[in-house]
Amino acid sequence: MFKRNNSKNSAVSQAGLAELALKNIHDGVIITDKSGVIQFINPAAVTMTECGSADKATGLDYGLLLKLETKEGRELSEAENPLIQAMSTGQTLENCQVCLIASQSDKRIPICISVLLADGLSQNRIITFRDITKELAEEGEQTEFISTASHEMRTPVATIDGYLSLALNPQTAAIDERARGYLTAAQKASKHLGKLFQDLLDVTKLDDGKIKPHFEPAEMVSLVKAISDDYIERAREAKLNFTFGSNSPVAGGRQMDQVVYGFVDTNFMREIMDNLIENALKYTPSGGSIYVNVRGDGDRVLINVTDTGIGISSDDLGHIFQKFYRADNSDTRTIGGTGLGLYLVKQRVEAMGGRVWAESAFGEGSTFYVSLPRITSDEYEKRMIVIRNQQIQAQMAPASPTPPSAPAMPNITPAQAVAPTPQLTPVAPATSPAQPAPTAPVVPQPQAPAQPAIQPRPAQQTPPLQTSPQIQSTLSVQPIASPQSRPSSPPSPTPPAPPAVPPIPQPIQPQTNNNLNGVQQ
Repeated sequence: MFKRNNSKNSAVSQAGLAELALKNIHDGVIITDKSGVIQFINPAAVTMTECGSADKATGLDYGLLLKLETKEGRELSEAENPLIQAMSTGQTLENCQVCLIASQSDKRIPICISVLLADGLSQNRIITFRDITKELAEEGEQTEFISTASHEMRTPVATIDGYLSLALNPQTAAIDERARGYLTAAQKASKHLGKLFQDLLDVTKLDDGKIKPHFEPAEMVSLVKAISDDYIERAREAKLNFTFGSNSPVAGGRQMDQVVYGFVDTNFMREIMDNLIENALKYTPSGGSIYVNVRGDGDRVLINVTDTGIGISSDDLGHIFQKFYRADNSDTRTIGGTGLGLYLVKQRVEAMGGRVWAESAFGEGSTFYVSLPRITSDEYEKRMIVIRNQQIQAQMAPASPTPPSAPAMPNITPAQAVAPTPQLTPVAPATSPAQPAPTAPVVPQPQAPAQPAIQPRPAQQTPPLQTSPQIQSTLSVQPIASPQSRPSSPPSPTPPAPPAVPPIPQPIQPQTNNNLNGVQQ
């Protein structure tokens, strides 16, 4: 009796300690029943969700408090929401990074959320989540450092690789076979280092938001097959059996190719498939097989890459998508890699609203699955029409007018560039009637001495035209030659003559509405 009471008191004491611990930890904890009704919520969860108090939250559906969106701020549908999927199927969810929307202030809080299934017949769900704002800030600083360092180190690595290529080229250098082996090994290492820096840049660009997915409708079977076909030759050289399939069974045991549509970033899809297929090629020994498949799975597109390679141990399987993680065993030490390929795959898949996971056993091969949102054929056609209309509008948009080019300027002196030189109007001699004079270009005499101005006739006198001193200083007014003394053709320009001997007068081109110093037209 005494022992039974002690046991009961001990159980009560342990329950009190557990409740005390839940109330004082910084992580939010919510316990629900099988249908998702909240049974318990700790103070940290009350604070983050802004539900007011534990009493107000108890008895409510968990979805009223835990409103989630992606880290990029995109609203999650029920099919994409990892919390809803875990709660409805009774599966576990581990360390999923999403954004929590506080109910009162609409504040966005980045959290890492997990779901566990409690033991026993009640099948309670235990939801834990923590604020990772500080962690993301520290990761941002690390990402900035990695990005800067990778960018700066790519240039010297590229230079080293370039000089090694020149040394290995028989047309630019003469080396013996022993030196060629050394240089080949050095070039291989430099290429590996360059690939590491490129992977680091690709990862950090998406981490800090510099790269965002560009979604477009795509027929997923043909897209994945086009990427996979690039590896057929490499698989043949490695003596591997490479197969692509999208067949689904129909009545009568026949097979038919599926047509599956998705809304994805095609560049991201190439990076994803490149990394998965290259991993399969690296870790599958000669004589093995690689199988790539695409099929529709309800409202999802399911892609798998299966190999008969060395497989992954259960200890490593939960970490292979972490940054810089590589399985460490006797089979993997001899295979090169940066430890970033699968992290990049996970990053790209999640950016498109998908999920990636692996199933494997050591020595029995591996299968990597990629699940992405699927769209219907009608939605595919509608999106394609929108894209085609945008392309047509872009082609029909008028080009921006090009400003007219400035006319070519003649070779003039700096003084003439100040203002255009006016032309003088010829005046017939007083002894003969006015006759039209033949036109000829004015030949400027930049260094000739100033000539006396022509006096106007007293009979018709017009007010003088005001001109700037600069124009007057640059003009050399010459006397008008009589018709008898005019040459048949204008002579060539003559060098400056002494003041005592004036140059041969040249005919002046007639010009309307330009009078200078009383010269009448």
